[in-house]
Amino acid sequence: MNDANGKSAGNIDVVLVAYDDAGKVLDFGALEIQAVYISGNVRDPFEYYMKDPKARARMDWSDQPNYPRPDYLSSSRKRLAPQLLFKGGILHSWQKKSAVALNKSFFDTLPRLTQVSKSKADMAWLIYDLTLTKVDGQERYKLTKIDEVFTEFEPALLSITTPVPGKMDDFMKLLQERLDEQLETPPTNKTIEKPF
Repeated sequence: MNDANGKSAGNIDVVLVAYDDAGKVLDFGALEIQAVYISGNVRDPFEYYMKDPKARARMDWSDQPNYPRPDYLSSSRKRLAPQLLFKGGILHSWQKKSAVALNKSFFDTLPRLTQVSKSKADMAWLIYDLTLTKVDGQERYKLTKIDEVFTEFEPALLSITTPVPGKMDDFMKLLQERLDEQLETPPTNKTIEKPF
């Protein structure tokens, strides 16, 4: 998808197309599938597991250094917000609907979004989670849509991209503490006998 200057605004994950009997496109909408960044290391435990998958199928490595965890803050600021701003902004200017599919834990970290009726919505937030189900007598996790939230584009974008500021007094206190640490340690001035 390009902007008015021909510059790429990014790729749309899924484009839903309505077309007639002759195959002519009549309308479309967009679906973004929003994954979550992780911090930590996945490679080391995976390589350890792969050396003996049967024996290590139930290994618990959560107490190991660099155990991976979701990085929701980076995911919303570095991925979701820019996608909504650029691709979502273009779609919204064209008066096209869009949807975002994301994990429940990620959605729960977003600011509260003002919901509207499905008919008034510009966006649908499709919220998924893993649910433990029995398949052929075995318990398995299944990716399941657990909720839908409908919003207008601009209020949702504003909610996600506008920080809720903390107290300036707390920041001033932190600045003072850092300055005091620097002032308590006098600079080290040494003469270098032979610099070259």
